[in-house]
Amino acid sequence: MAFGELSVDGERYCSDVVIEAGRVRKRDKGPSKALRGRYGHTPLSTAEEIPWGGSRLIVGTGVYGSLPILPEVYDEATRRGIEVTAVPTPEACRLVADSKRKQVFAVLHSTC
Repeated sequence: MAFGELSVDGERYCSDVVIEAGRVRKRDKGPSKALRGRYGHTPLSTAEEIPWGGSRLIVGTGVYGSLPILPEVYDEATRRGIEVTAVPTPEACRLVADSKRKQVFAVLHSTC
């Protein structure tokens, strides 16, 4: 992983990604963009398509851990019985790599 770039299953991504049971897609930040002015950064909110499957959601908060995660994300995770592990993206990538592909549910921020 380099700043602004993620590698998942040998494929490079130059954007934030969502991993859902082994399937990788680009993160659609659009639903959360309206909150950018309040946080100085587009936060992770429940308006997005968060991969709620499994028992743990891994959130890579960026190289420097700067991705804001709204409290509503934690509230929804609790309601669903899902543990949220929010760590800087390099650490999140290690967690993903150490997990079984079908058990990975993650949102990974590629920059700050």
